Amino acid sequence: MSVTGEEKAHGSGSETSSIGHVAIYERPRGWRGIYYHPATQVCLVGFVCFMCPGMFNALTGLGAGGQVDATTTANANPLSILPSPFLPSFLGHSVHNVLGPKRCLLLGTWGYSLLIGSYLATNIHPGAGDFVVVAGAILGACAALVWTAQGSLMMAYPTEAQKGTFIGYFWAIFNVGGVVGSAVAFGSNFNSEANKVGNATYVSSSVMVMKIFDHIAEDYPYKMIRTDGTRVTPIRYPSWKTEFISLFVALKTDPWIVLLFPMFFASNYFYTWQFNDYNGALFNIRTRGLNNFVYWTAQIFGSFFIGHFVLDLRRFRRRVRAFLGWTIVVVFVFAVNVWSYYYQLTYTRASDPPTAVKIDIHDSSYPPYVWLMIFYGLLDSMWQTTAYWLMGAMSNDPAKLAVFTGFYKCFQSAGSAVVWRLDAVQKPYMDIFISTWVLTAAGMIFAFPLVYVRLKDHTEMDDEALLARPNVGRLPEVSQK
Repeated sequence: MSVTGEEKAHGSGSETSSIGHVAIYERPRGWRGIYYHPATQVCLVGFVCFMCPGMFNALTGLGAGGQVDATTTANANPLSILPSPFLPSFLGHSVHNVLGPKRCLLLGTWGYSLLIGSYLATNIHPGAGDFVVVAGAILGACAALVWTAQGSLMMAYPTEAQKGTFIGYFWAIFNVGGVVGSAVAFGSNFNSEANKVGNATYVSSSVMVMKIFDHIAEDYPYKMIRTDGTRVTPIRYPSWKTEFISLFVALKTDPWIVLLFPMFFASNYFYTWQFNDYNGALFNIRTRGLNNFVYWTAQIFGSFFIGHFVLDLRRFRRRVRAFLGWTIVVVFVFAVNVWSYYYQLTYTRASDPPTAVKIDIHDSSYPPYVWLMIFYGLLDSMWQTTAYWLMGAMSNDPAKLAVFTGFYKCFQSAGSAVVWRLDAVQKPYMDIFISTWVLTAAGMIFAFPLVYVRLKDHTEMDDEALLARPNVGRLPEVSQK
């Protein structure tokens, strides 16, 4: 049952999306109401990413994918094979809007188990590096589908007053995958004197990833009613050509998104220095496992802090919250990079070969190093949460948000491809570190005009460019009993 009313709606999170007439629906009750609650569905998306990208992150965070030689992993990383993630990410929204999020999630998750299996193959047969490269290329395409669906749903399901909190929910559940995977790696390799993980780590990770196929339960967004009574209504376009054109429609109608491209480019760029050139270069395998564990644990707290307690702080207008979130991220960018620069001065790629004696958890010099990993985890989660929140503040339309997410993953993949390749060709650690610092600072500087000019206290219908396009196919209204 629906009624037409003015801007305000019943329920929590009453910042509504547009000025004018909006349809208000009664939310389902009982178990159906719990299952179709936006928070439940965002948590299910988080669980998918917990089992797939989360477990992959646990291995990546060990440095060199848990191997001794970081060069092979850098060459084989799915983000180092530029066409693999770049093109699927650029066109991922088209696949998403045609196939729907559930099919995208299902198809996309297969690549993660394949890549982890390829790491196991190299442990058994050291000459199997080509298999890792091929698996990485496949994962690049699969990951684009997962992240496009994830980003669109995570930003579309909450009301405007809940977006930071919902992003925090997702990021917390997603990073539990990194925490669990890191704990497995740390425990199974605690007594290892080798500088790489054992086969059991890869087997357990692969099994956990494969189990996700039994649990993908994400339903279609047109069944979702937000907590304020408004319905999430995605758009289906009549052809692939129209979907491709929507990329340019989004840029033409909302060119401010271009100012976020540097932030997108830098959003995974810093991983290479953190994981390979810091964690992988300085520490033995059990210490790398512990560093990885605290890094992903810190992400849970960082995302929820900035999402719930800053970006969704209701005592302030949305523009004020945006400036506050931007300021906190900038402070963290410069604080952790100054700290990192102090450490980077003490070693080079030549002074720390793979066979060198590494820092152990029992060394007296270790505590400050692990604290840097904790602060890097906080920065990463706050960076990603803020980027998603800014996109979500520009629109509530899932189709348009899918386009934005496609841009996000496209430039994120391009940045990662560049830096992983630089690491693979043995560029000096300091060069990679300085480029990381410059790019993260530039990303925040370019984002400032968008925050200052484009961001509004409420999203208006004029911002829903793709929603308002003529000649598009809408899904039919579905009554909710």
